[in-house]
Amino acid sequence: MLKTLLRAGLLLLAFGTAASAEPIKVTLLGTGVPTPRPTSFSASTLVEAGNEKLLFDLGRGSTVQLYKLKIPLGAITASFLTHLHSDHIVGLPDMWLTGWLATPWASRKAPMKLFGPKGTVAMTQNLTKAFADDIRIRIDDEHLDPKAVEFAAKDIEPGLVYDNNGVKVTAIEVNHGEKIKPSFGYVVEYDGHKVVLSGDTKYDERIAKAAEGADLLIHEVAVIEPELLVKNPVYKDIQAHHTSPEEAGRIFASAKPKLAVYSHIVFGTVKPGPDIPEQPLIDRTRTVYSGPLLVGRDMMSFRIGDTVEAFAPDGAKLAP
Repeated sequence: MLKTLLRAGLLLLAFGTAASAEPIKVTLLGTGVPTPRPTSFSASTLVEAGNEKLLFDLGRGSTVQLYKLKIPLGAITASFLTHLHSDHIVGLPDMWLTGWLATPWASRKAPMKLFGPKGTVAMTQNLTKAFADDIRIRIDDEHLDPKAVEFAAKDIEPGLVYDNNGVKVTAIEVNHGEKIKPSFGYVVEYDGHKVVLSGDTKYDERIAKAAEGADLLIHEVAVIEPELLVKNPVYKDIQAHHTSPEEAGRIFASAKPKLAVYSHIVFGTVKPGPDIPEQPLIDRTRTVYSGPLLVGRDMMSFRIGDTVEAFAPDGAKLAP
């Protein structure tokens, strides 16, 4: 028994819930797309501001990445969805159900707060029905708190959607195509600092306006080789829902953030490759934008205080 208690205590220490030491810390949990690449999970971003730990999108692998960061799943104070495409929400059942388990790396104590576009509440209701047997068994067998497996979900409209502990989250509607409405980007403000996440979008000047003077602007991008657009019509449809490097560069040049970062990077090459063609992406952006720019990678992080510092997945400091 003593060994069990000691082990539990060590795990609790390892998976701490202390506030971020910086005004804001941002970690790219997933920078990829639906492709199941082991090098890039699908879309998810963690924003730590004061006592708040906020998740934006819940793509594949978001729980795994939080475990690597030693952040308990139950420590996430709220989650936000940009839209309901599968690569942005496939991690939701994992976060919801695994975060409910009575372990130091989970242990959510209250209903899961979730904000998203119209359809979010209905999705949570259907998930609850789909996993009814698992929920029933765990309540009976593991004596888990039924309240902590509930959802506190809300279908949101553009505007202020979250205001807690000095952290404000504002939803901005963006253009991800005529059939994907609404689709949101988000602005996070805390202690005089601002982080903007574009969500999935075509070129949209509303993002530039929202990101004026931002410390950090995280923007999606699609870089698809012209030959592939000709050979495979599917890529034309994909490109039509996203922002080209030149268009993103125009957004960056208008907003003038302290740092611009690409994440949720859609790419297509005639010759399949294992990773993002980073240099062509940068070169095309540089035709219209000369400011600080980084191509995001899973587990890249940013510390926002008087300055914006960027760190590689291995913790090495980066120079934009």
